[in-house]
Amino acid sequence: MRRTIFPAHAAEQPGIRILEGGERARVRTEKRVAAMSSPQVSVDTLRSLEPICSLSEQRLQELAALCYVEHVSRNLDPFRARPIAGQTVYLVRGELAVTNPDGYSLVIVGGAEEARFPLGRRGAAFSGAKTITDVELLRIDDDLLDILVTWDQLAIGDAEARSDEKPSLADWTIMSGIFSISNLKYGAFSQLPPAHIEELLRRFKRIDAKAGEVIIREGAEGDYYYVIESGRCRVERQVGGVSMLLAELKSGDAFGEEALVSDSKRNATVTMKVDGKLLRLDRKDFNELLREPLLQRISMEEANRKAAAGAQWVDVRYPSEYQYDKIAGAMNIPLSEIRNAVGVLDKDREYILYCQSERRSSAAAFLLAQRGYRAYLLDGGLWGRGTERRGV
Repeated sequence: MRRTIFPAHAAEQPGIRILEGGERARVRTEKRVAAMSSPQVSVDTLRSLEPICSLSEQRLQELAALCYVEHVSRNLDPFRARPIAGQTVYLVRGELAVTNPDGYSLVIVGGAEEARFPLGRRGAAFSGAKTITDVELLRIDDDLLDILVTWDQLAIGDAEARSDEKPSLADWTIMSGIFSISNLKYGAFSQLPPAHIEELLRRFKRIDAKAGEVIIREGAEGDYYYVIESGRCRVERQVGGVSMLLAELKSGDAFGEEALVSDSKRNATVTMKVDGKLLRLDRKDFNELLREPLLQRISMEEANRKAAAGAQWVDVRYPSEYQYDKIAGAMNIPLSEIRNAVGVLDKDREYILYCQSERRSSAAAFLLAQRGYRAYLLDGGLWGRGTERRGV
């Protein structure tokens, strides 16, 4: 329900004082109890909200585990400290007065029909807000919600269109680790253009894999890109005739991309550690739907502009090569170490990757891009600059 409140009768706004010191003036609000987070929201609550209620049951359960209810005391503006921009916000409980640009206010009551929809999304956006009672708010990142709705809608459409008895891609988007909320937001497909999502879902093939089965072998030609739906793998490489364990991969991790991106042979052997299921994409489909969309090539001129604005140069060659003709200001992260940089590099910063020919840097750029980094590839590599040299 909602009722109109005229400005003269609206609840009093939090007190504001203007303190002057020298030539500067700053605004400070009265000190009050700040917003606090409570236990996770229930699935039943999510089922009552639009458009969240359209998500699958399994997706709702996953989302509920990531959402928290925010408590805000009465007579406060809940969006002063934490603005609403970039978020989908619901009033779960309590009464909130929102002021429209034309000057009159509406009271929205948690649990009522109006509260089923995000605040400020029906009609004109509000210019101010104040809690009449203690309230509970639910905030969800706009981009995350859009990703979830997009993938689930495409998966449901795929399931309805299938007439065979093969596993539905709707099950994949819900049950697979690769299609978890975290991976859709930050993982292998986080940078995938929306236009490619449906076709990608259709072209993936699900295969069973047994413990001890070699999926890719070091030295072999690259043929497929893999994503682990369930199970675990070990990655090993021959060093001096001895097999060295490089990493262990889990559900949601991808592998096999380096050979496909750089057009080189497999540089490691990947073996199933336990029984599991893999999603497989052949080279042609990988190049069309994943490689090219994720590789953002830029010229040296554009790269220099980005670097001047704060982007970081990354040389992915061996240290001995890096020392010889590195670009001034570049850091050295060899291609073999690029996976170890995931989680260490700042996702708020842009990165420009290069090597001699573009072969190694394209693989590195893809590895970062599919994990949510803003990675750019120097078009043509250092060889593309001719005889020019910058830095020593």
